Amino acid sequence: MATIEAMLAAMGFTWDRSAVRRDIPRFSVERAVWRFRQSLPEYVWDAAVLEGNPFTYPEVQTLLDGITVGGRKVSDERQILNLAEAANELARLVRTGEFRLSKEISDRLQFLLARDEALESGHFRGEGKETLTPGVSLGQHGRYLPPATERGGENLRRILSQGLEFLAAEIDAEFEQAIAYFLFCSLQQFYYDGNKRTARYLMNGHLMSHGMDAISVPAARRHEFNTEMVDFFRRKDGTGMFGFLTSCRLAADDGVIPPDGD
Repeated sequence: MATIEAMLAAMGFTWDRSAVRRDIPRFSVERAVWRFRQSLPEYVWDAAVLEGNPFTYPEVQTLLDGITVGGRKVSDERQILNLAEAANELARLVRTGEFRLSKEISDRLQFLLARDEALESGHFRGEGKETLTPGVSLGQHGRYLPPATERGGENLRRILSQGLEFLAAEIDAEFEQAIAYFLFCSLQQFYYDGNKRTARYLMNGHLMSHGMDAISVPAARRHEFNTEMVDFFRRKDGTGMFGFLTSCRLAADDGVIPPDGD
């Protein structure tokens, strides 16, 4: 078992592995993708609310049905459509067996998610023209500064490679790997924007690729999510976020009896 020091060196944070649930329901990949696609409007709305998008759930449903919604900013509408396009691409990648936790897939989804918002999109910080190192606002707790943006981006590619190697070699449960990957990429801030969105999409791709349902953070729990993430950035301890995201996953099954092959 990896030491706390090895975990911190590879991932940039630690978590209490004994507190991670091992009994997450698992079915077929096809069923996981089907449920994800059936819940697409809710998934997109939840993700949009986390970004401060003012679209209501009925408005998201209307927009995804191909009907424009009056009185909304073009930028807010574009964000909804981008979230949906990236979700459909994620479902396709999982369904066809092309999904991997990899830079290639991450770059592709980040481009779809943040192409209208990021300073540069579709590649890591430093791989383009810009060399700015953006911080993450923690409100009253100041700012978190991620690894520096270096020209060429080699340092960030090395960090990703080390993290992926650690997850593959030291973490044997796919559910734990998925959440750890989300926290890892959120902390390292590989992109100029859309880091948490991109990391959540890859987390869910990993879950669905192993027959587990995707995790959506309910709009009603936005404040709780933000509070837990600030605490994570400050303390570099992911245990609280593991518990929070696990509760989101399990709560989505309330009242649902999903036999495999449904």
